[in-house]
Amino acid sequence: MKAQRMNIVFLFSDEHGASVMGNSGHSVVQTPNLDRLAEKSYTFENAYCNSPLCTPSRLSMLTGRYPHQINAWDLGVIADQHRHKTWGHYLGRAGYRTVLCGRTHFNGSDRLMGFSDRLLDDLPKWNKSSGRPPTRRPNERRSSNSHVTECGSGLHIHTNYDRQVTELALDFLNQKSTNASKQPFLLYCGYMRPHFPLIAPAEFLSGYDPNKLELPPTWNRPLNCQHPVIQHLRWAWRNESPPPESIVRLALASYYALVSALDSQIGRIVNAIDSSPLADNTVIIYTSDHGEMAGHQGIWQKQCFYQPSVQVPLMLRLPANYSETGRVSQNVSLLDILPTLLDLAEESADLPGCSLLNIARNEDNRIDRPVFAEYHHMGMLNAGFMLKKGFHKLCYYVGHSPQLFDLRTDPTESYNLASRSNLVSKMVAELRLICNPEEVDRQAKADQVRRQSVLG
Repeated sequence: MKAQRMNIVFLFSDEHGASVMGNSGHSVVQTPNLDRLAEKSYTFENAYCNSPLCTPSRLSMLTGRYPHQINAWDLGVIADQHRHKTWGHYLGRAGYRTVLCGRTHFNGSDRLMGFSDRLLDDLPKWNKSSGRPPTRRPNERRSSNSHVTECGSGLHIHTNYDRQVTELALDFLNQKSTNASKQPFLLYCGYMRPHFPLIAPAEFLSGYDPNKLELPPTWNRPLNCQHPVIQHLRWAWRNESPPPESIVRLALASYYALVSALDSQIGRIVNAIDSSPLADNTVIIYTSDHGEMAGHQGIWQKQCFYQPSVQVPLMLRLPANYSETGRVSQNVSLLDILPTLLDLAEESADLPGCSLLNIARNEDNRIDRPVFAEYHHMGMLNAGFMLKKGFHKLCYYVGHSPQLFDLRTDPTESYNLASRSNLVSKMVAELRLICNPEEVDRQAKADQVRRQSVLG
């Protein structure tokens, strides 16, 4: 066994948009613990998920492969770990004890997915999926818009669950800090928050006055002025008409409060590490599986390729005896985390991503590295794909015209340049180096039909 390999604590939230932190320049959201963590970290300012949906994003990250490479199309998919190894397999072979604690959104009976231990499983609601795919018919839509209207102050099982994740993780870290064992560990802490329902603890909601919040400039964007794919997506997820402004304000305040509640749990973990011998040999990584539209473009939840949905926070803090910090502008994605873990474990594998440490240490202020995302779930009748390169973002929709945005001049993604730019063909060609969109769409639909026929 190699000596003095670093421990790794991975902190993972659900639905935390990259801009919703003090460290990101948000003028209202209170995240003191994440801000302090960022000050001592490499902070990746252009980090993206590889699918704006929980299960595909998580499985892609844990295997280090794009969703279409592992058939991770939708929320119901059950991973085939015999074909595609996870962090647990890779780091277990490298001599690590690999421990899960909390939210993973794994489907099926295998609750470890290659990890050695599990301190806390998903809530029963989330861990009993039989693999049923979504129904992607034109008339299929969400039953209500409770993801917006169910908001305000109150107690919720997700909040209690997150506290339990922290308590169990703290017990584990305390044992490791007093244990003479030299075996390195990977501890994955999965949190539910700030995922809806937007029911926030009163102690955090009191910090946000709904009437004083600045609403997203596109919160009530009319449906008929948007791309046809976005129009149908909004309709399918009951976002076609914004709720009353008073509800939008309370929902936004509640979302911010849930981010602050998450921040408090992150702070407990970081403080425990920093006040123990683990500080000298433990890497901390924080990120989220995707963002939250939070009213931008008239949309709540995710399921699209606008910045609030696909851009995620990402910080990597090296142990206390390292002095490496800084803001990294290069485009990165969650696909890069497994190569980073292998780098820390002094191992390697043939994967499409790159080590975040290598990217950070060779930062030259360019962001032209392409990153990719895809979506095959309800709301898009055909597959959607994203390629971001530099400041430009291509949204490619099978069977429809694309969108192209220049994020330097259009941060709200209000002006589609696709019909006026010769850049589209170049970006489509680069997208096709990763996959054939039409063929991947065919494969996804065929697999979803097959699973539906098996389940009845």
